[in-house]
Amino acid sequence: MLAEEFERIAAAAEREGVRMEFIHGRLGVKAVPDGDHDEIIRWLMEHCMQHRPDLWLYPERGLRVEQYRKGHAKPDGALATKGAFAGQGEWADPGQVLMVVEVTSYDSDTDKRDREEKPVAYAQTGIPLYLLIDRDTCETLLYTEPDGGTYASLLRRPFGRTVHLPEPVGFDLDTEPLRDWVR
Repeated sequence: MLAEEFERIAAAAEREGVRMEFIHGRLGVKAVPDGDHDEIIRWLMEHCMQHRPDLWLYPERGLRVEQYRKGHAKPDGALATKGAFAGQGEWADPGQVLMVVEVTSYDSDTDKRDREEKPVAYAQTGIPLYLLIDRDTCETLLYTEPDGGTYASLLRRPFGRTVHLPEPVGFDLDTEPLRDWVR
């Protein structure tokens, strides 16, 4: 499927309340977030504003994520300098993204999508940090040091532990509040 075909299908699906992604040449449907999912993104946005007021956590920012397959993803959050996406269309160049964030959804595809495909896709683009907030396992997974199609480092911490987000983000994240937003 060509990227242009995907964009047309995704735009039509969005009008019907369905969010789609195109990763590794596959169409994917992304679950609509629940209220706890939204609260996690709000909470993380507040932390980013407090610690790095020069940055903004853009929710649902469409990114081109694959170098050769013209993939498209809408991470739950893309941390970049304010104004980084001005003048770009729905599917932006990820070159200015410092960190992507995903919060697992309670659907059957979250394992493959958030834990397998997205780390590869984000590493391929060179995004420095991928933070996965995993509500199924009650832990944060921080992927760092992108190296081709993989991240060289993975740090797992249970909710309640502090996670250091290294440069280029450069602040600590106390994950205790995440315990309030799991089933």
